[in-house]
Amino acid sequence: MTFTYSVTAHSQANPDAVYSALVRAGTWPLWSPIDAVEVTAGSPDDAQRPGDTRVFRTGRAVSHERILELAKDRRFVYENTDGPFRFYRGVVELAPPYEGGTNIVWSAEFAPKLPLTGPLWRSYLTRYMQRMVQGLARYAEDAANQASGSPRSRPPTA
Repeated sequence: MTFTYSVTAHSQANPDAVYSALVRAGTWPLWSPIDAVEVTAGSPDDAQRPGDTRVFRTGRAVSHERILELAKDRRFVYENTDGPFRFYRGVVELAPPYEGGTNIVWSAEFAPKLPLTGPLWRSYLTRYMQRMVQGLARYAEDAANQASGSPRSRPPTA
């Protein structure tokens, strides 16, 4: 049996800033609960491409993910290649709303290896991934503000 979750956030940053954080695995520990990241090719600070694999560590948990599809400033698709799932496919979609910024929808379809654990995983992943999407939205805003020299990004003066 398959299960799904979907979480959303809005960032004041444009889709380019949000997408830039997604494709650079080295930023993930800065905006998410993830403690550390490794990539199989290149540097974690480089933009990744479809086929690239990332290893995320959160506490003692380790997650291996492969990027399946990238659509610049619009879509990021990945799969979990090990762990407690028979399959797991995540999608992050970015859309610029009329009022500006970026609407972010992070969703996944998955099937756990252990029977009857799907509802538990859906509940856990919904909470965990809501933290991820909110962290991504804030990080992209802060990065965009720093790049533009916005007063919000400047330290207070004495």
